[in-house]
Amino acid sequence: MQLWHAYSLGRFGPSLNRSVLCQRTLCFDQRRHHSQETNHDRYKRIKAEIERQMGVPEHFNFAEDVIKKWAKQRPDKVALHFTDGSTESFASYSKLYKEAVLLATGLTNPTPPKCALVILPKIFEWWAVNVAGSWCGMIISPATTLLTANDVAHRISECGVDCVICDFDTACRLNDVTQGIPLRVLVSKSDDQVFFASRSDWTSYDDLIKHAKSVAVEPCLKTKRDDVAQIFFTSGTTGKPKMVPHTQGSYGIGHIAAAKFWLDLREDDLIWNISDTGWAKAAWSSLYIPFLSGATVFVHQMPSFNAEEVLRSLCKHPVNALCAPPTAYRAMVQCDLEKYRFNSLRCCVSAGEPLNPEVIEKWTLATGLQIFEGYGQSETTLLCGTGVGVEIRPGSMGKPAPGYNLKIIDSHWQELGPNEEGFLAVSLSEGHPIGLFKGYMANEKQTSEVFVGNYYLTGDRAYYDTDGYFWFVGRADDVIISSGYRIGPFEVESALLEHPAVAESAAVSSPDSLRGEVVKAFVVLAKEYKNHNLDLLTKELQDHVKKTTAPYKYPRKVEFVESLPKNISGKIRRVVLRNKEWGK
Repeated sequence: MQLWHAYSLGRFGPSLNRSVLCQRTLCFDQRRHHSQETNHDRYKRIKAEIERQMGVPEHFNFAEDVIKKWAKQRPDKVALHFTDGSTESFASYSKLYKEAVLLATGLTNPTPPKCALVILPKIFEWWAVNVAGSWCGMIISPATTLLTANDVAHRISECGVDCVICDFDTACRLNDVTQGIPLRVLVSKSDDQVFFASRSDWTSYDDLIKHAKSVAVEPCLKTKRDDVAQIFFTSGTTGKPKMVPHTQGSYGIGHIAAAKFWLDLREDDLIWNISDTGWAKAAWSSLYIPFLSGATVFVHQMPSFNAEEVLRSLCKHPVNALCAPPTAYRAMVQCDLEKYRFNSLRCCVSAGEPLNPEVIEKWTLATGLQIFEGYGQSETTLLCGTGVGVEIRPGSMGKPAPGYNLKIIDSHWQELGPNEEGFLAVSLSEGHPIGLFKGYMANEKQTSEVFVGNYYLTGDRAYYDTDGYFWFVGRADDVIISSGYRIGPFEVESALLEHPAVAESAAVSSPDSLRGEVVKAFVVLAKEYKNHNLDLLTKELQDHVKKTTAPYKYPRKVEFVESLPKNISGKIRRVVLRNKEWGK
C-alpha cells in the first residue's frame, strides 16, 4: 500500500497567502538549527544524527524496550485518549503495559499462537493485543472489519492463522469461516453473553485476563530484530493481495525516522490518526510512531467519518498532530473552515495518495497550516519527506528520509541523473535499510520482481532535481488508490467474472473530485445479457462485487464495451483504458 503524507509547522493565521506562509515556515525551521549551516548541510547533519539512533541490536522487543520503558519512567502518562464525541476516557502507559502482559500470559497456554488475525475497531483492546503479541512473540495480522468471509478465508490460509481476535459483530459474521481455528478470542461487552451460551468454542478476552491474574506472569520473549511482528496484505496488479511481513526491528526501530525527522513528534504531543485499524497506516501513526515518541494517541470512535465532527474535535481537544486521508481533507475544505480555530494543531499529515494542490491551498488559506507531502509504502517505513532541516518546496516529495538512499534508475537498472524521469528505487549498496521489508512471504516470484540487482523497486516513477529533491510522476503499475485504499485490478476483475453476465472485464483508475480516483470497470457482456437493461445491470454488478470482496473495491463506474484492448499475446492493456480516463 502506497502511503502519502503531508507535514505542517505552525499556525500563522488565515490571511497569509501560500508563498508568505512558506517563507515564514522556513524561517521558523531555520531558527531551530545553526544559522551558519546551508540547507543541504543541515539536512545531512540531521539525517546522520537520526540514523545513528536507528542502530538495532541483535535482540529487540517493542513491548519491552518501548512500552515497558515508558510505563516505568512515566507510569501515569496518558498513552490513549478516547472519545465518542460526548464522553472521554483515558489509558496510561502503565495500564496498557499491564493489560498487555496479562493478555500475553493468558494467551500462552503453554505456548502462544503463532499468528493472530486481529479484526477490532478503535477500542483499547486493539492496542493491548498488538503490544501483547510483541511480548509473547505472537505475529499480528491486522484486518479491516470491511473484509468479507472470502477475504478472511484467504488470509487465514495464507499466513497460517491459528488465532482470531475480534469483536462481537465480527465474530457473529465470521463464525463459520473461522471454524477450526484453534483459538478464537471474543472481545465482548456484557450484553454479548448470549453469544457464549450458544457457541462455547469462543474464548472470552476478559476470561483470559482473569486467568492470567491467578498465575505467574509470562516473561517477555527475547525476540530478535528480524523476528516477524506484523503481516500486512497489500494489493498488486495480479493475483490475490500479497503478504508483507515487518519485524520487531523494521517497525520498532524503522519508524524513528518518521517520528523524529518528519513528524517531529514530542513526548507531550497528542496525535490523531484517522485510519482504520486494519491498515498499515494504523500501525504507523496509531501505534509505533507515537509510542516510540512517548506521545499520546487521540482516538475518536465515530462510527463513520464526519468532516464537521473532526473540525469540532480539533477545536475542542488539544490535538497537536493530525493524520487524515486526502478524502477527509477534501471533505473538510467543503465546510466553513473560518468557523474553526485550532489552537493546538501544529502538524498535518495526509496519507494514501497525493493530495490535490487546490485542497492544500484552501486548507492553508483558511487555517494557516501548510501541508507538505511525504512518501512511503506498506513494504517500507517513511522513504522521503519534507522534514526537519529540509526547505519547503510545494509539490515535492522532499528528500530521502533517514535510513534510505533513494535513486532513479532506468529499465536496465542504470542510475539516472538530475531531472531524468525513471523508476524510484531504494539502493541496497550500503546495506539493507532497517525499515525495508525483506520480501513477500511465500512469494519468491513477486519478491524477485521488486528486489532487482542492488535495488528495491517501489513500482513508482519519479525524478530528482539538482538540489536533491524528489518529485513524484506516477505509478508504474495498474494499482488503483481510492480514498487511501489500495485496490488491485485483478481482485475487482475476478469478482466481476463470477457473475454470469460478465464475459471479460478490466478495472482501472478513473478521476474523482472527492476520492482522487475510483475504480472503473470496462465490461464485455456475455451474449445472453447484451439486451439487458444496462442501468439495472450496472447496479447488479456493483452489488455483486460488494458481496464477493471487500465493499470498498467495487467499481463506482461501469462502462459496457464490445472488446478490450490487448497486446499481441492477448494480455489486456489496462494502460490504454486508464489513459483514456485521465485524458492522456
